[in-house]
Amino acid sequence: MATKLTLEIIIMVTTNDITTYIAQIPPAPEVLKQTLVFINQGELSKAAKCAEADKALHVYLKTLVNKPVYGFKNEVSELSQIFGILGTSGAQQVLYNYMLTLLSPDKWELFKLNESLFFELQAQLNHQWKRILRHCNIDNKDIESAITLLPASIIVCEALFKSHRDEVMLLRSVKAIDYNTILRRLSGMDLFDICQIIAKKWEMPQTITAIVQSASGRTSDDVTIDRLGRWMHLLLFYEFSQAAYMEAGLNDFLEFHIDYAEPVYEEFMSLMEIQ
Repeated sequence: MATKLTLEIIIMVTTNDITTYIAQIPPAPEVLKQTLVFINQGELSKAAKCAEADKALHVYLKTLVNKPVYGFKNEVSELSQIFGILGTSGAQQVLYNYMLTLLSPDKWELFKLNESLFFELQAQLNHQWKRILRHCNIDNKDIESAITLLPASIIVCEALFKSHRDEVMLLRSVKAIDYNTILRRLSGMDLFDICQIIAKKWEMPQTITAIVQSASGRTSDDVTIDRLGRWMHLLLFYEFSQAAYMEAGLNDFLEFHIDYAEPVYEEFMSLMEIQ
């Protein structure tokens, strides 16, 4: 009875809420679009010059690449330097990360996150995903950038559930259930479905959305996509198990599909032990 009552209370996130949220997602700014065009053409100097028109982007890039995880001993400040160091794959990945700042809330309410902590999560996911791809002998800028879309699902969850935080917590106290499952049961659409819509709106390559969908625990007809999805699924839970993100509440984000991840689990854990 308690579970049924709680579900009746919490049915507040509707398809209309999702539609409204999606409608509010801004398209990719023209500066970013053109910068990405130059990157895809391998014209990094032109990309850097184009990016100079977006001052916020310059600050973001400078802050990100000077994080300890990138390992640069001296501060990198000029866009030409930044793009040169990142290369085409890294530059595309970072620009997609920046696009997520267009969605990020000014104040986090559902999760105990802030701009700095979310920034660190993006950087750490990028770093570990690159290690995984090197391990798998994969060199593909679209596949490398696939990791950038995962944090969007956290932003979507925050946006849709923050005004119903108490009801969500009540439901979770009665019956352990992750946010992704809650949304799917209420609306028939999960967080990864919405991320796919965001990716299309931002004209991201299909490869990116395919891998992210697979990372949700859904099998793919493509063997390579399926394998990468398993690696990404494990990476997501590995990072969310870190103390700062557990405290933020991200360990309750979605269900861990152990059977799905099992084929690469031991290989993944062996790689994570090598830092």
